[in-house]
Amino acid sequence: MRVLFIGDVVGRSGLQAVAMHLPPSISKWNIDLAIVNGENAADGGFGITEEAYEELLAAGADAVTLG
Repeated sequence: MRVLFIGDVVGRSGLQAVAMHLPPSISKWNIDLAIVNGENAADGGFGITEEAYEELLAAGADAVTLG
């Protein structure tokens, strides 16, 4: 099983980076489980919003962690 864990995603730029790089990484490396730390994914870089959570899932994250 191949697991990819992405550390702290911070703000809009972090979400954009995940959206750009996660899907091809999952395909390229045959990732079975993608876990993303999203505790600072909100636009201001503090906390997470439902919108940011949904963006991470749409990018291919299987789980989003906090704290």
